[in-house]
Amino acid sequence: MLACDAVSLTLERAMQPPIKPTLLVTRRLPPNVMARARRDYALVGPEPEELPWPREVLTAALALARPEAVLCAPGDTFDAETVAALPASTRILASFSAGVDHIDLDAAKQRGLVVTNTPDVLVEATAELTLALILAAARRMGEGERLVRSGGWRGWTPTQLLGLRVSGKRLGILGMGRIGRALARMARGLVMEVHYHNRRRLDPALEEGAIFHATGEAMLGAIDILALTAPGSEALRHWLSAERIALLPRGAIVVNTGRGSLVDDAALIAALRSGQVAYAGLDVYEGEPALHRGYIELSNVVLLPHLGSATAETRDAMGFRALDNVDAVFAGRTPPDRVV
Repeated sequence: MLACDAVSLTLERAMQPPIKPTLLVTRRLPPNVMARARRDYALVGPEPEELPWPREVLTAALALARPEAVLCAPGDTFDAETVAALPASTRILASFSAGVDHIDLDAAKQRGLVVTNTPDVLVEATAELTLALILAAARRMGEGERLVRSGGWRGWTPTQLLGLRVSGKRLGILGMGRIGRALARMARGLVMEVHYHNRRRLDPALEEGAIFHATGEAMLGAIDILALTAPGSEALRHWLSAERIALLPRGAIVVNTGRGSLVDDAALIAALRSGQVAYAGLDVYEGEPALHRGYIELSNVVLLPHLGSATAETRDAMGFRALDNVDAVFAGRTPPDRVV
């Protein structure tokens, strides 16, 4: 080859765009997030859909696409079997979520797989929704909205849908992490007295006057409203049991934006029927999207479809955070939100 030909070939190769790492996105993400993913990565596999792929579709997509990175979301079950089905090419499993209970972390660690999440960015949105559920449940907003839509409203009356005032009440928070602390700050704007139970007591600067209870049982008898914001774990499965519900003052309010597994559904439904719990607001469910049919029959519970982080700003931030973690791996850096 002549020297000039070699120089021309070298220049031609230098002008070609670099080969992008391959990325499998398991779910349809917000447009801004998908645009960045397409810009920086070679997307492989089937076009992602709104809902999770069945296991057989997911494992087939992984086997055929052989991605170097996977961006998944809650509802995509990466148990030991699915982790084992990941091709050798896959280096990182980046989750579009703060929680990672849909991933078998032990299996991922044994596989040498990097697992990341998206903490921090969904804190305010989830705390806002928790407070909204408290207000909606206490003021019977779900019942009122259904009454108006049904055409059954006949005008204002002095005794119609009397609920409970939230301001000045005692709020108990199970799980005083970032979301719990954000909720506490918002609750103080309603002059609520904040109580909490956590694995460990917070530094006084983080408590901001909140009252710590060494046991959940001690907290339950001292509050009017219970907010569950703790992450899911086997140790906390069905934490809100019939025995603990009985410790609440009669007519208490319960809201859950943590994990559905925190609640014994049968026990809460029985308490809502008996009046031990006056109202409830739920955004998460055990086995979702399925939920205990007993909730559907009750008028004194507000039911939402897992909207905790559902703001445009938050979902974009979650997607960008997930991609930041993927970027770090391919740049040879430790991802900022590494879980495993």
